[in-house]
Amino acid sequence: MSNEMPRPYTGPAILSYGFRPFFLAAALFAAAAIPIWIGAWSGHLNLHGPFAPVDWHIHEMLFGYSSAVIAGFLFTAIPNWTGRMPRRGLPLAALALLWLAGRLAVAGALGDRPAPVMVIDAAFLAAVITMALTEIVAGRNWKNLAVIAPTGLYLAANLTFHIEAMRGGESDIGRRLGFATVVFLIMLIGGRIIPSFTRNWLARDKTARPPVPFNRFDAVCLVSAGAALLLWTARPEGWPTALALLAVAGLHGARLMRWRGLTTWRAPILAMLHVAYAFLPLGLAACGLAAAGLVATPPGMHLLGIGGIGGMTIAVMMRASLGHTGRALEAGPVLTLGFGCIAAAAVARALLAQSQLAGLDGFTIAAILWTLGFLLFLVRIGPFLMKPNPARRRANV
Repeated sequence: MSNEMPRPYTGPAILSYGFRPFFLAAALFAAAAIPIWIGAWSGHLNLHGPFAPVDWHIHEMLFGYSSAVIAGFLFTAIPNWTGRMPRRGLPLAALALLWLAGRLAVAGALGDRPAPVMVIDAAFLAAVITMALTEIVAGRNWKNLAVIAPTGLYLAANLTFHIEAMRGGESDIGRRLGFATVVFLIMLIGGRIIPSFTRNWLARDKTARPPVPFNRFDAVCLVSAGAALLLWTARPEGWPTALALLAVAGLHGARLMRWRGLTTWRAPILAMLHVAYAFLPLGLAACGLAAAGLVATPPGMHLLGIGGIGGMTIAVMMRASLGHTGRALEAGPVLTLGFGCIAAAAVARALLAQSQLAGLDGFTIAAILWTLGFLLFLVRIGPFLMKPNPARRRANV
């Protein structure tokens, strides 16, 4: 192994670390995609890609927005796991352009040509998995290979989504498998970072009881969740699925309570992680009731999608962006309001879809809140992502 020090990075700040281009792209896309979806849903905008409007909306939230966040997280976390230098510069730019090509292709840049669109769109996740696997193996960081399997299943879900749309006109298994894999990744990664960050924060108070560390109960929660989510993917209706989802909802509600979230109310940047995770058992319980035929399906899907996935990803992007750009880990009023908008959007879409408030239905209220939440993120965090770390700039690094 060479003892030569790595050369200082002299390129644009936006390409200096994985979180920068992908978190910025994810937030910009999230803020734009829902207004586009509203236009398509209302008939005022035509999308000329291979998907029907509903499938475009589902696909781009699951495999457009979420894939950018996952890429940003992985290429920021992996250097910490392996001790290797992060991917930066031209390789990172090429990967970001590949993600953008997928969004344009799905939106209709290639017209209604489903096979080329699928290849271009799937190429991004295939590249992410290849680069992540290469770095983890090169760093001999074997324990973190665990993230590769669900990420590979995520790619399979995307391919399934495309194939179903080509053959039957709309997705079915692909959309549920996409939800299942992203939810499972949040359970896996959230189970690491939430109690760890909470433990560090509570350590300042020597009398505080720390979160319960990962043990067999957490393993049971993850294994049972994986089994229940796969059952739901294959068979979304029926009492076996309903009971499995309700049981997993209870387990993950108990898991969350072990992390001492109620003690974090004075630290919004930390509390929002707990709140976002809480949407997972709520969404799973609602999906369980839907599987039993007791309630409609959309509320559970939107509690998982907007509250669980949207809430957790924006909370992680806030914390990682602040920490890795040399800013204080404090949400402040703007970011706290931004996260609050996402959480409120989940509640509005799940519970108020048929209600009216100030002349707006819950569908529109949720869309406004979601868009506002990401615009606030962009106003506060966007400049940090495009500028060098101030500490490194002062040190002329």
